[in-house]
Order: sequence, then structure tokens, then C-alpha cells
Amino acid sequence: MTAHALRRAAAAAAAAVLMTGCAAAQDIASDPGPATPSTTAPTTSLPPPTTEPPTTGSPTTGSPTSESPTTEATPPTPTDLTPGLPEGFGDGPPGTGVQRFYQQQVMWSECDGGGECADIWVPLDYADPDGPAITIKAKREPAGDPGKRLGSLLINPGGPGGSGIDYLDYAGFDSSITDVYDIVGFDPRGVARSTPVDCLSDEQLDAYVAADPTPDDAGEVDQFQQTWSTYTDGCLQNSGPLLEHVSTVEVARDMDIIREVVRDKSLHYFGASYGTYIGATYAALFPENVDRMVLDGAVDPLADPHDTAINQAAGFDTALTAYLGYCVDQGSCPLGDNVDDARQRLIQLFKEIDASPLPTSSGRELTEGLAFLGVIVPLYSRDTWSYETNALEEALNGTGDTLLLLADAYAERQADGSYANNGIEVQSAVNCLDHPENESLSEIEAGGEEFISQSPTFGQAAMWWPYACSNWPVTAAEPHPDYSAKGAPPIVVVGTTRDPATPYEQSVKLAKELDSGVLLSRDGDGHTAYGAGNACIDDAINTYLVTGKPPADKTTC
Repeated sequence: MTAHALRRAAAAAAAAVLMTGCAAAQDIASDPGPATPSTTAPTTSLPPPTTEPPTTGSPTTGSPTSESPTTEATPPTPTDLTPGLPEGFGDGPPGTGVQRFYQQQVMWSECDGGGECADIWVPLDYADPDGPAITIKAKREPAGDPGKRLGSLLINPGGPGGSGIDYLDYAGFDSSITDVYDIVGFDPRGVARSTPVDCLSDEQLDAYVAADPTPDDAGEVDQFQQTWSTYTDGCLQNSGPLLEHVSTVEVARDMDIIREVVRDKSLHYFGASYGTYIGATYAALFPENVDRMVLDGAVDPLADPHDTAINQAAGFDTALTAYLGYCVDQGSCPLGDNVDDARQRLIQLFKEIDASPLPTSSGRELTEGLAFLGVIVPLYSRDTWSYETNALEEALNGTGDTLLLLADAYAERQADGSYANNGIEVQSAVNCLDHPENESLSEIEAGGEEFISQSPTFGQAAMWWPYACSNWPVTAAEPHPDYSAKGAPPIVVVGTTRDPATPYEQSVKLAKELDSGVLLSRDGDGHTAYGAGNACIDDAINTYLVTGKPPADKTTC
């Protein structure tokens, strides 16, 4: 789930319960803001964690200069090339080769609700730029002080699956930034309004999100595998050739076309959570095109996949420990009088819900899978810990309204049963191209003890995460680049010491891997640092983006 979206989702969902009463919990969708998954956080019973990509290979195409001429592009329209393809396929702009995409003239027009929107063509396959094209949807908010404009700041909130267009509504950038930059949000290929990945119907997504994350016997393991097969079969059937072309390398290449479309000679970028992976990949592919880049809540692109899954689960347990300490200190913690007892009671609660799902006033049951998500959501921000306490107290008393509300906010499930976005479907599609795995069922089951030892609360579910990308039906079209990004100017990598979704160590490692990485650390709780109430962090980032002066390496706030 994206960093700022989670803060909003948790607060809005819990506030809805507090304002309207638990009987209104079925009215989940009162907040239309995005709540897409974080890079490695689970979104379903079968979440693929971030894992290690290959590190060999080089870009297959370069980028033209900003002085390239423009030609008129045919507006993107739903494809009629092949029945069943997602919307947004087409022939693309006139011309030949990848140059035709850099040279397209994009028409920006007023969006509903303000700002300027555009459709941008990119190649489906960069190895075949004369083949089919797909559509990237973008939105920009023009600089507040045009006379001081520095260019465009591209933004991404994370995911995979987070909408950069929605991010414009809640990113919360300081006026010193919005005065001098056009803020440009875009939905990456496969996401939301851009040519979308599609895998399941809304009813199937309900079953997928609610599925058992901790199969305990042979029958449950069979059901677990069937759930994943239904998902992958749907992706293949509904997404067509797009499914092979939603890797982060391709998203980064798209971003260079967007840079050219907005007429910037170099890229200014702010990425949070998985958005850091996009930024680091862009820097690796196009180091000469980087200007100012902030990567907040970093994903380490070189991490070992198995270690990443374990560290992800341990990160959630670290955040849970901090929350449990808060809960106990507040007095009358519903889970117990000390942290150890409280943790054991939560583990037992998950087991009880697994055996007997809780009723809710909506008529839907709170399964263990939904409870798992409901507990995860408030851990992303200290500001929402009181909602965690309310939700757990209610669950211990036998009803699951608030945990269901939080889980639905996480998954972007609306009151009518539809899903506002396709973030859940995109997450696996991207992660499994970026981080293919090869763990057998027996290896997964044998490795469970290691997960549980590192993450007593979440390890029993996390041990199954590698199954997803060990059983993905397609592979990436091209390898990953050299993440040293030699030649790039200073890139600011920001980490939070008790980040539940992107553990702090990943930021430390990415700052070292990037030849010009500058580490900025926040000592605190919650997912990502900018806009989380730390003036030292915010001032350092604002100053860097406006003046180009980075903070001193290894600054701690």
C-alpha cells in the first residue's frame, strides 16, 4: 500500500466507524482516495514480496535529446486489434522506432476536478517499438509561480499499483516545491487509468483477498494453490500480451518518454516505497538524465528474494512491537498488560478467526485473511494506532466491523462491492516479473520455521509469499541494469528506522548501491518519512528539491 494513502485510508476508515457507529461499517467507501499496496506489504493471501532482480544487461534504447522535433500523435483509443485486450492498446504515434514516442506531441487538456490531463503513447515492447502501443495517463498541476518554474517533478506513491494521478490529491508537498515545479502524476503501465492489468472479477477479488493466508493441512494447501491458479489464469486471459510488459524496467523507460513529453532536459523525481524502485531503475538506465531525485522508504533492488520476504515479515513484527508498547502504555490494552502477552493474544486471535470467522454488520464475514490486512493497515502510521486498539477490542468482543473496514480500505473495495482500482492485481504482475522465484511447495513448507522465528506474529502467513512468484506464468522482457547508476548526480535516499513495509536496512543498502546515493534517516515509526511530522526531514527534502543542495550523507533526524 502506498505510504500516504495508507495514512489516509486508516484514518478515514476508522473515523467513519467512530462517527457513524459500527453498524455503518459496510459503507466502506466514504473516502475515494487510493489505498494501494506498498511494495512488499501483503495485499491478499498470496502476496509476492520484493525479491532480487538480475543485475546484468544494459538499456536496449537510448533517449533522444530534449530538442527533438514533435509530430502529431493519434489520440489513444480503446483497441479493436484483438478482442479481450485491455483498453488503451493502439498503433501509437506516426513515425518509426522508439523515436516516434519521444517525438509525439501530447495535448494537455483540463481534467475533471482541475489540473491538466494527457494521454501518452509508449511501446508495449521496447524491443519492438514499431509494434503495438499502449497508453499512459498523466495529470499535472502547473507551478504556482511560473516565473520561478524549474521544470516538472514526476511523482509515484508506491505499490506496485499506486496511482500517481491520485497521488496528486494527497501527496502534501510544501508550497516551496509546488511553486517552482509542475507536479506530474502518472499511472504506470498496467495501473488504473493507463492500459490496465486485469485478472479477476470483483466477486473473485473478494474471494482472493479473503482467502486463507495460513494453510494448515493438505486440503487447505490445495485450496491455496487453486486460488492462485484462478488468479494467474485470469491475468493471462484478461490482460493479453500486456502481462509480459509491466516490469519496472519498462515503467522507467516510459518515464523517460514522459520527461521528453513535458519538455524537460533532465528528470526531477519523487518516489515513495515501490516508487523508489522505479526511480533507482530510471537512474540506472539513464544516469545522464537525472537531476534531483528523492527515494523515500527505499526498496533494495539487489536484495535476495528469500531474505527480503523474511525481512518484510520481521519489519511488520517490529512495527507491531512498537504499537503493542504504545497500547500497553495507554492502559487497558485489550490484548494484555505487557508486550509479550499482547503479542501472544493477537496470534491466538488470528487462529480463532481462522477457525471461526467473525460476523460483521455488513453481512460479510471477517476471515483471517481480512483480519490480517485490517491489523496491518494502522501499523503504517503512528497516528492511526488508536484505531488499531479500537478494532482489536471489537474483534476480541466477537465482531469484525472495524477490521473489515480497514481491510476494505486497504484493498480499495467500495460500498457497492466494486474495487476503485486494480492495485491488487497489478502488484503481483509487476513483482513477479521483477523478482521471479523458484521455490517448490516442499521448500516453502520446510522454510516455515525460519519465517516464524523472525516474525512470530506474521511469519506463518509470510512463509507462503514466495509461492506466488514461483508460480507466475510469464517472464520479463529484459534484464535489470547496473544499479550503481554511475554518472548520476546526488540521489537522496530516505529511510525510517521502524518502517513496517520497507525496512530501514533497505534504504541503507540502496544508498550504498547507488554510486551517488545520499542517506537521510528518520528515527521514527510508520511507512516513509516525508510529510510524517518530522520538520528536519521535510526541510532537508524541500531544500534539496528547490535548490539542488542535498543533505549531508548519513544525516539523521
